[in-house]
Amino acid sequence: MKLLFIGDIVGQPGRRAVGELLPKLREQYQLDFVIANGENSAGGSGITPRTAEEIFSAGVDIITSGDHLWDQKEVMELLAREKRFLRPLNYPPGTPGQGSGVFEVQSSRFKVQGLLLVAVLNLQGRTFMPPLEHPFLLAAEEVKRLRERTKIIFVDFHAEATSEKIAFARFLDGQVSAVVGTHTHVQTADEQIFPGGTAYLSDAGFTGPHESVLGREIEPVIKRFLTGMPQRFEVAKNNVLLHGALIEVDDATGRALKIRRVTEKLKI
Repeated sequence: MKLLFIGDIVGQPGRRAVGELLPKLREQYQLDFVIANGENSAGGSGITPRTAEEIFSAGVDIITSGDHLWDQKEVMELLAREKRFLRPLNYPPGTPGQGSGVFEVQSSRFKVQGLLLVAVLNLQGRTFMPPLEHPFLLAAEEVKRLRERTKIIFVDFHAEATSEKIAFARFLDGQVSAVVGTHTHVQTADEQIFPGGTAYLSDAGFTGPHESVLGREIEPVIKRFLTGMPQRFEVAKNNVLLHGALIEVDDATGRALKIRRVTEKLKI
């Protein structure tokens, strides 16, 4: 099967890029399943039911999130009713929402005939991040549970430190199909397949305006660094790119066969 993961969608420009580019990418790569990190889709911080529906309508199957999960109060509605929306698994017990899910995918092209089950797991790192539960230990337990239903498991690891991302992916090598990092908004060039068959990329980058500082207007960010004074960081507008990773997975074993970075420019 062919799976596309779309890096952090930032604001209206990012949503527009997904809406205009994803249908073409689905056809070009014959995609079976699309996952996107949407935690910055509402004005650059957080997500709402409206922005989530816009992303789903564009052809995204599952939306993951991260440390900006709580930035919009409307997110509580998504957490309560939308099974296709995931928050990091390593929030304490009793937190609304779910950190993983198993989803049905059907295509006549599958080597295994008929229906396939794909698991998606969302976790958040702890280095230079809010102190959540231990992602390694929770992932090991959850992956074991998910593998009872399917061997095709994709993990969005939302983390700051590259060392934590690599160690986490090495820890899960051979147990999941792919681990792709999010959060830093800078697409890395270290895509690879580990010996156990797990595809890896430290960061998928971000989908939104790249004539910016990580999606925000340039001047206020520079002023903040120069003066230390609070600034309003509006979402930028120009040079809009869709960043992500295209992964091909063996239908029967769940082992990754290929991984490549994706960068697509939104034409004005």
